[in-house]
Amino acid sequence: MEEESQPLIRVLIADDQMLFAEGLKTILESRTRDIEVTGIAKNGAEAIEAVAKNPPDLVLMDVRMPVMDGVEATKRIHARFPGVLIVMLTTFDDDEYVKLSLAYGAIGYLLKNRPPAELIASIRAVRNGVLQIDPAVSKAIIKVAREKELDDDEFLTSLNTLTSREREVLKLLTQANDNKSICAQMNIAEQTVRNYISAIYSKLGIVNRIEIMKYTEKIKFYLNHF
Repeated sequence: MEEESQPLIRVLIADDQMLFAEGLKTILESRTRDIEVTGIAKNGAEAIEAVAKNPPDLVLMDVRMPVMDGVEATKRIHARFPGVLIVMLTTFDDDEYVKLSLAYGAIGYLLKNRPPAELIASIRAVRNGVLQIDPAVSKAIIKVAREKELDDDEFLTSLNTLTSREREVLKLLTQANDNKSICAQMNIAEQTVRNYISAIYSKLGIVNRIEIMKYTEKIKFYLNHF
């Protein structure tokens, strides 16, 4: 009964393997009451078109597809529709795919061998603002964070570009609040929170909450003194 109280999560599947995509659609819709599959795109170009016509809450994006791959599609969708969440769902755990996908706006990177129940839980977690990274690729994420070190002056300059409301959201992020908690504390809609977070990521040149945690001390110092 708990599922019924959850808001509907509208999901687009982007995968060129139709047997897998159709099977995933069946699993998501038969095992949940809060997930609706809005459609299936066979490549990145179709995914962009589908998002433009009927924006979902979340896209499950394969990496390698014909016409346009999932990484490029992620980049373009995030640029045009920052409120649409993107989770890579693929068989590839290559470091470069992970780095590029997250840099271009994906907030999850999961492997297709994940059990259905875990995938469903991950979809719900992402919808609530929680980054989802498959354990098999977590080492690559740590590597991304280390490679994207920003010096103090550059990071301070980036923080100065934030609006007052974005600073409020950032402060709550450093305190490990999820999106729902931020909504409650700031009395704003969840979509508004996601928009603020997307803007913060863009302005600070970071890709996920792991990097925010990495810069927590610098952020707290800035928020307390400027």
